[in-house]
Amino acid sequence: MDSAIFRFHDELNFFLPRRQQNLSIEHEFSWRASIKDMIESLGVPHTEIGLLVVNGESICFDYIVKGGDRVEVYPRFDAPNGTGPQIRLRPPYPGRPRFILDQHLGRLAAYLRMLGFDTLYRNNYHDEELAQVSHDETRILLTRDVGLLKRSLVIYGYYVRSIHRQRQLEEIAARYDLLRLTEPFKHCMKCNGLLEKVTKDAIRPRVPDGTAEHYDEFHRCQSCERVYWKGAHYQRMQELLDQVMRGR
Repeated sequence: MDSAIFRFHDELNFFLPRRQQNLSIEHEFSWRASIKDMIESLGVPHTEIGLLVVNGESICFDYIVKGGDRVEVYPRFDAPNGTGPQIRLRPPYPGRPRFILDQHLGRLAAYLRMLGFDTLYRNNYHDEELAQVSHDETRILLTRDVGLLKRSLVIYGYYVRSIHRQRQLEEIAARYDLLRLTEPFKHCMKCNGLLEKVTKDAIRPRVPDGTAEHYDEFHRCQSCERVYWKGAHYQRMQELLDQVMRGR
């Protein structure tokens, strides 16, 4: 029976049993396994890891763990002292963040769309589909299911810690620096379709009586044709943004 020492740093301890948090963990094994598989057997999904260091050297997920190895696992691509050249575990995310969310995060999906982010959500996605779409469309998978993030297809993903809706948005906004990228009235909150600016005459039959007289700016979803204007929902959005900003 071989063994290796694992140390998980910072927020990665969230995924460990309390008795193992912030400690060096001796892990015994009698099989040949990649460091990715061994770390995930200890509870930490690969999508949460930014850097791996074994015996003082930066390594990839396909490294085969050996008896006597000392493994340091970091959440971010930061250089610990004395590590030497670093190996990226995944490419930097390309461009503006795009998301796909599991069935537990419907309100968060609406918030992200409201802020102008391309966000896929259905309450009947299967895990296999979530992983496949995340991979094929280079979308960040947000989930409350740790097991889903352990699927090898998933390159970009994050486990949403909070169970409170607004705090979830604050968490994701901080994680992906979203507040500087917001574009309200870009995506439909209902279907994620793109919005287009339209004239009053074009939408007059589709809005409540008197709305066209009280507002001058309207947007319509190019997919489901839902109409938006700067009414009470817009004010709520602004209040939410202000609260998220204060929570940073």
